[in-house]
Amino acid sequence: MSPWGLVVAFLIAVAVFLAGWFARRLVDRSKIVSAEELAETIVREAQREAETQKKAAVLEAKDEWYKAKAKFEEDTQQTRTEVDKQERQVERREENLNRKVEFIDKKEQELTKLEGDLRKKDEAVGERSEKLSRLIDEQNERLERIAGMNRDDAKKLLIKNMESDARLDAARMIKDIKDEARRQGAKEAKKVLTLAIQRCAADHVVESTVSVVNLPNDEMKGRIIGREGRNIRAFETATGIDVIVDDTPEAVILSGFDPVRREVARLALERLIADGRIHPGRIEEVVEKVTMELDEQIVELGEEACLDVGIHDLKPELVRLLGRLRYRTSYGQNMLQHSKEVAYLCGLMAGELEFDIAMAKRAGLLHDIGKAVDHTMEGTHAGLGAELARRYGEDDLVVNSIESHHEDVEPTSMIAVLVQAADAVSGARPGARRETLETYIKRLEKLEQIAASFQGVERSYAIQAGREIRIMVQHRKIDDARAEVLASAVARKIEAELKYPGQIKVVVVRETRAIDYAK
Repeated sequence: MSPWGLVVAFLIAVAVFLAGWFARRLVDRSKIVSAEELAETIVREAQREAETQKKAAVLEAKDEWYKAKAKFEEDTQQTRTEVDKQERQVERREENLNRKVEFIDKKEQELTKLEGDLRKKDEAVGERSEKLSRLIDEQNERLERIAGMNRDDAKKLLIKNMESDARLDAARMIKDIKDEARRQGAKEAKKVLTLAIQRCAADHVVESTVSVVNLPNDEMKGRIIGREGRNIRAFETATGIDVIVDDTPEAVILSGFDPVRREVARLALERLIADGRIHPGRIEEVVEKVTMELDEQIVELGEEACLDVGIHDLKPELVRLLGRLRYRTSYGQNMLQHSKEVAYLCGLMAGELEFDIAMAKRAGLLHDIGKAVDHTMEGTHAGLGAELARRYGEDDLVVNSIESHHEDVEPTSMIAVLVQAADAVSGARPGARRETLETYIKRLEKLEQIAASFQGVERSYAIQAGREIRIMVQHRKIDDARAEVLASAVARKIEAELKYPGQIKVVVVRETRAIDYAK
């Protein structure tokens, strides 16, 4: 290319560049103008929006302020109402106080007036007392001259007469107090005892002190005795029970002091008879096996008794002793059944009197626990039972209830008294116990002898199977007041000298007969 061509091309290129640059410059300027206009528009819109929100916020704030003002005025009105109410109450109280003050002022004035009157009366009484003392002294001097005795002798005579009158008055008062106490106490006691007895329907079992074992035939007696008596000797040695073989048809008698051993012997002999093999080796084996079974049965009987009564925390040793009572009797009454019955009665009476029912049942169930060991240890069953209960951690209340149920010691709680009452009720129930004819007659004779030992007694009769003693007295020696004293004295002497279940009623009968004859 020629130099001019290059120059022209260069100029054209420069012209194109300049044209592009100017065009670009114009486009950029128009964008800047548009952006500035858009920015001004956005700013104006934002200012308008801000003004709108500002006005809305001001309106909302004014609305909240009006609401708060209305609530404040409402609260203020309620407070003002409460204050007004309290002010009225205070005004009423002030009025009441003012009236009380006025009333007290009047009373003080009246008391002041009464004190003045009393002082005057005291002065008058003092003057009269002095005058009366002078008159009494003068009268005493006159009486001494008339009676011919001094004041000391008259006092002695008067005291003696007053003492006699006081004794009679005291006897009458004692009679009235006892009658009232009996009416009230007997009524409540009868109610509690009646409810307890009605709600307790316990059975009783009467057993003898010997056991009879029936035999299939009389030939069995020879087998029991054995050759030269070796079987019967082995049996008595193993059981500790005497075997009586007499003329009683198809029966032998087992006699022994220990009821548990007697039961072991009975069961063992019945098992030997049923088995048919009777010889010393077999006897020892059967007796040992029956003894183990009976020990288990004794524990089950004790646990069953505890379950029946509702006691679940007795020591195993006491449970075992309790089960042994099943084979112990007193006057023919089964001791385990008697103990359960006493527990029931104690619980029922404790419930009526709002005492501790569980503790009452516990004391009643264990009250005769000493009878399980009294044939092997020295001492009374009450003392032995208390020692056993103390040894195995029973409560002091239970120990005292056992120890005092025959009045060997004083009861320290009302539950101990309930045990005494329940024991008497269970033992005195008709059919519960039995005694021999000789013992029965001796008790009746002793009752009549005790009654006849008092002065003024004409005749006495023991009736109601010894449950009542009626005493006929000489009406000239025993008046109504002394009859009450005599009945109490006879009852105390019977308690001191006789042992008996239940209670004995003492009735003193006094009568005056006027007899004349028409001729």
